[in-house]
Amino acid sequence: MARIEQKSNATVRMANWYTRRSYGRDTEIAGVMAHSPPNLRGYGMFEWFHERSHSVDEKLKALAGTKAACLIGCQFCIDIGSHISREAGVTEEQLRSLHAYRESPAFTPVERLVIEYAEEMCQVPVAIPDELFARLREHFDDEQIVELTTAIAIENFRARFNDALGITPAGFSSGEYCAVPDAVAAQESQEAERTSA
Repeated sequence: MARIEQKSNATVRMANWYTRRSYGRDTEIAGVMAHSPPNLRGYGMFEWFHERSHSVDEKLKALAGTKAACLIGCQFCIDIGSHISREAGVTEEQLRSLHAYRESPAFTPVERLVIEYAEEMCQVPVAIPDELFARLREHFDDEQIVELTTAIAIENFRARFNDALGITPAGFSSGEYCAVPDAVAAQESQEAERTSA
């Protein structure tokens, strides 16, 4: 349950109708954000227009967003991100290998590049190396770079907002594999290494 009680009004009902239509279920986000109507409207428009930008392959944006959610550790975002990733063509093997993407044969070089970019954008402070940006330019034009950057930045907003206010997972990945936070993956990897030593 979220740290702030959900409000219910016409805007929240419309937002939840759209979420149900698009993703199959309601979430707590609109009801919590409704405490600040200007922010709810602004965020809703940002999401609505972002969903209509299609210069970058949806699979690449989903991989980048899910990686960002895993780095931040937002359970809600990892849940819905895993679901959206599968809808965009991300395989279960890729979701399982997301934390070891550099070594995993499950990813193409471009997918690795996009995940690396997401990883760098989630660092504090953000300091994208010129070399990484040059590699992005080899595969993407300006519009695509802006769209990809927006996908990662908006996931940072979502994950940090949801985590701070205790937005809980909505069960988007029920019964299917769901990516785990990077911190959990690192801990599991360390435990496996200790056990095998």
